[in-house]
Amino acid sequence: MDVAFILDKYFKGKENVSIDVFDALTLNAVYRDVVKAMTAHFEIEVSVLQALSYCLYEMMDNVHIHSGKPLGTAMTHFDSSNKTLRILIADDGMGIQASLAQNGKYRNITEAEALKLCLKDTITDGKGMGFGLYTTSRLIADIGKEFILHSGHHKLVTKDGQTEVIENGYWQGTLIYMEIGTGEEIDPSLIVDHRTDAAEEFNETFVETEELESLW
Repeated sequence: MDVAFILDKYFKGKENVSIDVFDALTLNAVYRDVVKAMTAHFEIEVSVLQALSYCLYEMMDNVHIHSGKPLGTAMTHFDSSNKTLRILIADDGMGIQASLAQNGKYRNITEAEALKLCLKDTITDGKGMGFGLYTTSRLIADIGKEFILHSGHHKLVTKDGQTEVIENGYWQGTLIYMEIGTGEEIDPSLIVDHRTDAAEEFNETFVETEELESLW
C-alpha cells in the first residue's frame, strides 16, 4: 500500500498523523490504541467518541471480513484548532463491488451502484450484518464535514450535504476517509439506530471508573 500517496492526498501538510497497520490478530489491540489516543484529546466530546468508537471498529473489522487481504491501515489526525478529526481506513483487497457480488442479489450491480448501496442498512456480501458502513453514514450525516469512499475506479464523496459518485483514479481495494466535527454533543444511540448501547460499550472499555463518575 502506498502510504506516502495517502498522506499526500488526504493529510497533506498535517503533522503528527498516526499510522497503524493491523491484521486479524492485532485488530483489537490497534483499535484500542487508536481510540485511547483519541480520548487523550479532551476537546473531543465524549458522545462523539462513544459513537465514533463503534463505527471505527466496524470499519476496521470490515477489512478482516470482506477484503480478502490480511492487512489494513488506519490513519488518524486531530486538528484541535478546527475541532476536526480525520480518519482513514484502507486496504488493498477485492473492493466493494467484488465483495458484494459474492451475494447473488448484487452480482450484476455496477461499481458506482455498489458504493451507494453499501451505505444502506443490511447490505452485505453474506459475511456480515451490513451495519458498519450504515452506522458510519449516519455519523457523517450528523457531524460529518467530508466523507470519501473510494473503491476501484469510482469514488463516493459527501460534502456540504451533497453526495455524488465520480469516476476518479483507481484504488485497489477500499479506502474510507472522513472528517468529523468533534465539538458538538450528539446522541450515540441515534447513530447506531438504537440497536446497541454504543455509549455503554465505550465507557466500559475506555473510561476508568473514577473518570466515568466525573462525567455525571
